[in-house]
Amino acid sequence: MTEILDLFPPTHAAATDRLAAIAPRAGAAYAQVRNYDHGAGHHDAVSTLSPYIRARLLDEPQVARAVLDHHSASAADKFISEVFWRTYWKGWVELRPAVWQIYQTDLNHLQNQLQTQSGLRQRWEDACLGQTGIAPFDAWAQELAQTGYLHNHARMWFASIWIFTLQLPWQLGADFFLRHLLDGDAAVNTLSWRWVAGIQTAGKTYLATQSNIAKFTNGRFSDVPDLAQDARAVDHPPNPAAGILSPAGTLPRAARYGVLLHGDDTDPTPLLAEGNAPTAWAYAETTSGHSPLTMAPHVAAFRHAAAQDRVPEGAEMTVLEDAAAIAEWARAHQLDQIVTPYAPVGPTQDVLATYRARTDATPLSQYRRDFEDHAWPLATKGFFPFRKHIPDLITRFVRGQAGLNLV
Repeated sequence: MTEILDLFPPTHAAATDRLAAIAPRAGAAYAQVRNYDHGAGHHDAVSTLSPYIRARLLDEPQVARAVLDHHSASAADKFISEVFWRTYWKGWVELRPAVWQIYQTDLNHLQNQLQTQSGLRQRWEDACLGQTGIAPFDAWAQELAQTGYLHNHARMWFASIWIFTLQLPWQLGADFFLRHLLDGDAAVNTLSWRWVAGIQTAGKTYLATQSNIAKFTNGRFSDVPDLAQDARAVDHPPNPAAGILSPAGTLPRAARYGVLLHGDDTDPTPLLAEGNAPTAWAYAETTSGHSPLTMAPHVAAFRHAAAQDRVPEGAEMTVLEDAAAIAEWARAHQLDQIVTPYAPVGPTQDVLATYRARTDATPLSQYRRDFEDHAWPLATKGFFPFRKHIPDLITRFVRGQAGLNLV
């Protein structure tokens, strides 16, 4: 685990240093080389910023601003589009939270099948351990477990082979990723696997081919026999209709308030921009809620360390693992209010909803960035209709100043 955190130091300084290093290379050159996977430890063609964006050590406007300081919008178009894919996925699920709930239900059902179907269990274990005999797939499985990261193109190939060649349920593959990826995210991960499987965009699948793998690994894997020759979309119920984003409101800050950070957002800066200092700090450890299986320890360690990095020196940050612990922390510090970054669809949101339902809950308000308030409701259809709004979002939030709302 220590080696993984050496590869991705979980600090704001490391995040901004990595952004400064990639920004000059995020123009036309990036578009030409971004699809090449050069193997573990050699991902210089891509930004490797995703773990930092996931934990909110960086955000999308900040990344776009740094890149556009070096390149024109047209030259940086591909890089900016990739950054905003994350925004789109997050918004799409915020408008359709049932998709995460359905995935969890499916996953729990499949976990039961793994206990009763020995053939399925063996194939699943071989895939997770990188023991399928498919050389690139096995290398990627082992790289993911050892580094907490995979090149985006490798993720697509991996998911395609998992679903169409190994014929394993996509939900089990999504769970394998979510248990190991430093940037694993309830929305981005789930929807990416659904896209490969032909569920996200109905009937549109992604097929990994020998020629494509050979080309974009520079021949490292030039002989990959027995891959699936076609990719039939996985049967699945239609996507739910888009709902609406919960409205933003304002709440006064109490004299005695506590800041509750979590793995979805470790940045307290917008909250602390004005007003008195917090009475207490805490961190909601909800990583285990991503999977019914044991999460790789580096996932929780990265997010916890990222949050600790943002706490003022000398301040104590209490780790809280459930709604009851949050309530007890608030009582112990005699808090009048808890303020926390907005928790999008996922396990943190579930814990906070459980907390708010308690009769003894100290009032809790979540801040949500202005950028998210405006971008997420635009994810009503596919990415390309959303993409048309990117120039306006850049004008407002990259060239201007982002704010926050309390919900």
